[in-house]
Amino acid sequence: MEKELKVRIFDIEVGRCEVTLNEEDARELGIHPKDRVTIFFDSRSATVVLNTAKTVVSGGEIGICTDLAEEYDLKSGDKVQITPAERPKSIEYIRKKMDGLALNESEFEAIVNDVVNNNLSEVEITAFISAIYINQMTVEETAYLAKKTAECGETLDLKRKPVFDKHSLGGVPGNKITLLVVPIVAAAGLTIPKTSSRAITSACGTADIMEVLAPVTFDAREIEAMVNKTNAVIVWGGGANLAPADDIFIRIEHPLAIDPHYLALASVMAKKYAVGAEFVVIDLPMGPETKVKDMKEAKKYARDFIELGEKLGIDVECAVTYGDKPIGRAVGPALEAREALATLEGEHTSTSLVEKATELAGILLEADGAARKGKGKEMALEILKSGAALKKMKEIIEVQGGDPNVTSKDIKVGNYQEKIFSDDEGYVTNISNRAVVRVARRAGAPKDQGAGILFNIRKGEKVEKGALLYEIYSNSEYKLEQAVKLTKQLKPVRLEGMLLERIPDYTVIEK
Repeated sequence: MEKELKVRIFDIEVGRCEVTLNEEDARELGIHPKDRVTIFFDSRSATVVLNTAKTVVSGGEIGICTDLAEEYDLKSGDKVQITPAERPKSIEYIRKKMDGLALNESEFEAIVNDVVNNNLSEVEITAFISAIYINQMTVEETAYLAKKTAECGETLDLKRKPVFDKHSLGGVPGNKITLLVVPIVAAAGLTIPKTSSRAITSACGTADIMEVLAPVTFDAREIEAMVNKTNAVIVWGGGANLAPADDIFIRIEHPLAIDPHYLALASVMAKKYAVGAEFVVIDLPMGPETKVKDMKEAKKYARDFIELGEKLGIDVECAVTYGDKPIGRAVGPALEAREALATLEGEHTSTSLVEKATELAGILLEADGAARKGKGKEMALEILKSGAALKKMKEIIEVQGGDPNVTSKDIKVGNYQEKIFSDDEGYVTNISNRAVVRVARRAGAPKDQGAGILFNIRKGEKVEKGALLYEIYSNSEYKLEQAVKLTKQLKPVRLEGMLLERIPDYTVIEK
């Protein structure tokens, strides 16, 4: 059955292909909410998911949101034909995964294609993600999913080979090491097209930090041209249409607060496959508030990443790193960009930042053969100290459209600051990653580039009463006040004396 309807544009964006019909029209067509319908207009067509309403649209109308209208150049008053559409075959495969059965390559291909073509509703994609979370996947299935996720979008074809890459599993605030690793290894002649993410729940992603120094949104062909010119970039992967299905999976995972192990592996390796990486170093931060809680879990991740890499034709080496405290002193886009640039300029900013960056850069240098086995870190440190990494970073900034003459002193941070002092004396026994992230986000990070936290102490250090612990920055006086209130509640920094506990805690000796 087919019906002609008049378009009514809703001035909202929903980020997916859905339309709304009056309940009477839907009943006449014999269709229900979340069924598929095909709309025809100007010799074109689109299959979309149906919603129904009693009053939002009148009989004879079809409600279309602005993002769908812009994609298909539809305007209010346009006439379209609508007819029921068949359910995608991939729904059967999702149900198969829900039953705990393994999927083959063609079944994953069907699911991924339907995800990127908006043929599946959020409910159906959620069911797929939940099935993976509950029933897991084999490494072979993960390889199928990673490959199809990469192939559903753009891929890079670089002239400069071999191609190297790095990735951190995350969970540690202040982890701006990419801004050191990339220019170090690129200065040694390695090709490293680093595509990075923006923050979802963290204080900032690598793309948010780099955006302080230069634009980060480019398409795949622009990235190729930049990498062929200067061997490296630090860009936002979401702007290049690399593995777009993965971005949809991440968006749906976020409100569920789940991160299935094998889906996380597929997410990482899909983007590495898409850029043509031949060797990847994976940073596995280990700590009580990270994804990797202990060495047993770290070894599980490492084994799976290495096996997955073998199936995708990518050599993988994993590095287990300390993840029990922030990296460096700064947390927040501008503060981290300033700290990274100051380190490249030769300023002594943070031992942990330099140590981690040169260790990981060293692994890449050894994989290329630029450094002998066991000498990679030494070579990376030499490149950093010589100023070669700074020179390369300026080239990267310039090719991405930033100011190559920018210095760390030019970077503006929040206009409002609040110093947090110690209420007591003692040793810094813990700096809570989660609390730090919450305070930085309350101050406005990452949208407010100048918001964040700058630490004045390190874990294990002894501090006196009244000593400066850290400063909170923001460009909003109100948000700064809220961040200060939160830090008093969460107490991100814990101080204790050398005596941790008395056992038993109270004894009276009779005389």
